[in-house]
Amino acid sequence: MGLFDKLRHELVDIIDWTDDSGDTLVWRFPRYENEIKYGAKLVVRESQAAAFINEGKLADVFQPGTYTLQTQNLPVLSTLKGWKYGFESPFKAEVYYVSTRTVTDRKWGTKNPIMMRDAEFGVVRLRAFGTFAIRVSEPAAFLRQVAGTEARFTVEEIEDQLRDLVVARCADAIGSAKISAIDLAGNYDKIGRVIAAQIQPDFTNFGLQIVNLLVENISLPPEVEAAIDKRSSMGVIGNMQAYTQYEAASSIPVAAANPGGLAGAGAGLAAGFSMANQMAGAMNAAQAASPPPLPSNAGFYMAIEGKQAGPFAADQLSAKVVARQLTADTLVWKQGMSAWQKAGAVAELQDVLASVPPPLPA
Repeated sequence: MGLFDKLRHELVDIIDWTDDSGDTLVWRFPRYENEIKYGAKLVVRESQAAAFINEGKLADVFQPGTYTLQTQNLPVLSTLKGWKYGFESPFKAEVYYVSTRTVTDRKWGTKNPIMMRDAEFGVVRLRAFGTFAIRVSEPAAFLRQVAGTEARFTVEEIEDQLRDLVVARCADAIGSAKISAIDLAGNYDKIGRVIAAQIQPDFTNFGLQIVNLLVENISLPPEVEAAIDKRSSMGVIGNMQAYTQYEAASSIPVAAANPGGLAGAGAGLAAGFSMANQMAGAMNAAQAASPPPLPSNAGFYMAIEGKQAGPFAADQLSAKVVARQLTADTLVWKQGMSAWQKAGAVAELQDVLASVPPPLPA
C-alpha cells in the first residue's frame, strides 16, 4: 500500500449514527484525529439532525437526508474555514448528532403537597403525579443551552430539571383553576393542557417541545379521604332510625344460631330500638328548643247602650266593672267565640266580675 492510499484510508468519508440506547439526545461523531474528506457522505436519518462545530462555533445544521459534503452545502463552514486550493482539501470539524424523536414516559410528581383553598373542605393538601413526553425541536438551541460539548448527552441528565418545571407549573395550574377537590378527577385533561401551555415557554428556551403531558392522579390526604368516605356512607344510609331497625331485625337469624338464641336477638333488637328512640328524642328535643309563640293579647268587645265598644284588655275590663258598665248580663265577644254571650257565662271573665266588691250599704 502506497503513502497516498494510507492517507486516504485515514480520512473519514462516511458519517452516520444509529442509536440503540433509546435515551441518547446528543452524540458526537468520533473522529479520533481523522479528518473529514471533502466530498464525504453525511447520512442523517429520520428523527435526527447533524450539526457541524468548528473552533467552538456552530457552523451548519443538516436535517434528515444524505449529503455530499461540498462547498455548496457547507456555506457557513466554508466561510469559517476559508478553505484553500479550491475548497477540496480535507478539513477537521466536530459533528454532533441530535436525536429529534419523541422521548416518552417521563415521570413527574409533587415532592411536597400543594396547598389549595377548597370551597367545601377549606384549606387542603394535594399530591399529583403523571407522565410527560418531550422532543428536541431546535437542535442548535439545545446544543448551545443544554448539551454543550459532551460526547454523549442523555435525557436523564436534564430530566430532573424538566420535572421540577412541570411540578412548579402544576401547582400554579391547580391553584388557579379554582376547581373543587371533589371535581378534580373529572378535569385531569384540562389541567394537563393548562400545565403544558404554561410550561412550553420554559422548554422553548432549551430548544425542547413538550409533546404531551398527562395528569394520572391528584390525591387528597388520607384523613380527608376518610372524612369523605364517612360523609358518603351517611348519605347512603339516609334515615338513621330505619337503618338501625333494619340492622336489628337482620341480626335475629344470626342471634338465633348463637347460644343466647332469640333472647340475645331480643336484647339486640331492644338495644337497637332504644338507640333509635334516643336519637329520635334528641332530634325532637333539638326541634323543641325554640320557645313557643307569644300568647294572644286580644281583648273582649262589649255591647254598651246597644253599640259595640272595645276591644278591652283585662285591666280595662276591671275598670268597666267598677263603673257598672260591665255586669254579668252585659253581652261580650272575643276572637274565637262563635257568638255574643253574657259576661256571666264566659269562664274567662268570672274572676274579673268577682273581684269587684258589692256597693256600700246605705
